[in-house]
Amino acid sequence: MTTRLGIVANEASGDLLGAALAAALREALPDAELVGVAGPRMQAQGCVTLMPQERLSVMGLVEVLSVLPDLLRARAELIAHFTATPPAAFIGIDAPDFNLGLERRLRGRGIPTVHLVSPTVWAWRRGRVRAIRRAVDLMLCIFPFEEAFLRAHGVDAHYIGHPLADEIPQQDQGARARAELGIGAADNVVALLPGSRRSEVSRLAAPMLETALWCRARKAGLRFVVPMVSAGLRDLLETERARLAPDLDMQVLAGGSRTAIAAADVVLTASGTATLETLLLRRPMLVAYRLHAFTYALVKALRLIKVPYAAMANLLAGEALAPEFLQGRCRAELMGPALLAMLEDAPRRELIRRRYAQIHADLRRDAARTGAARIAELLTAREAI
Repeated sequence: MTTRLGIVANEASGDLLGAALAAALREALPDAELVGVAGPRMQAQGCVTLMPQERLSVMGLVEVLSVLPDLLRARAELIAHFTATPPAAFIGIDAPDFNLGLERRLRGRGIPTVHLVSPTVWAWRRGRVRAIRRAVDLMLCIFPFEEAFLRAHGVDAHYIGHPLADEIPQQDQGARARAELGIGAADNVVALLPGSRRSEVSRLAAPMLETALWCRARKAGLRFVVPMVSAGLRDLLETERARLAPDLDMQVLAGGSRTAIAAADVVLTASGTATLETLLLRRPMLVAYRLHAFTYALVKALRLIKVPYAAMANLLAGEALAPEFLQGRCRAELMGPALLAMLEDAPRRELIRRRYAQIHADLRRDAARTGAARIAELLTAREAI
């Protein structure tokens, strides 16, 4: 008999996590059928998607308002689908503002709910823990400090480690990546990662391209590699390059973020999962981010953020190994000097690489299989009721 599981991943980072979990679920539950919203990696693992993942991919308070009606329609469509054909359990991956509401409604219809990736209630908007208690039967945490916090607030939470830490080898991937991209061992390489969402690329492509120009003007021979997760985002990047830096020579990849990161000496990346990926690949980085001005002002005015760093890489390290350039500081005249300083400081880069290697080892817990085992336990317990 088929074990039908609902699963929703709203964006590229969720697709990475969901693909690892889907593969492990098929080992733990060979008859599992996963249906919901999936990106290309999850679909390659056999997940069936009911709508394009891009329909749900949006970030920021103001940004959401412009697409809110369609997001609500999408959630209503998913509720209707899973109500008509109830899965044995539903798994929401990250995207708490969307998925917790979906989970709460499905749980109210008697469907067990699992959430992979704890919302950052330990960092900001701590009142959301009440919504988590109402929505989630099982919370799978991917960072070590989350389990105790959530359990203290009445949530059945389990730390499973991070799937990317298991997936990415602990051995250095630089030589292989450079060979794949045709880059020499002695070349100075900078990877630019302006994000996986349209709103991110629209705000970060320009300052990153301007930073590349600033650096190239002061250091000859720099090579720039830019991975883009979709054709639409690549078109947006190319539009900005034509406007701001038509003579900038850069290697634009269709996907291949890990290859670009591994090939680089230094990475300039958007804040988000890419900072963790860069940490796991042991590459020194600078972190850039811009929110809509109103969103940022609101967050600051309400004092919603409770942590000292924006980048997960810095939170895990407990120090700002990756310099952060947020909002008004996200500009070439600040990022350029910092990037060149990192390129020219080999001892600091080696120190950072060693620290990142330690964190990588700490995060390796066979997360996908551990998470799949927890989900299987939940299903068994429900069947026994």
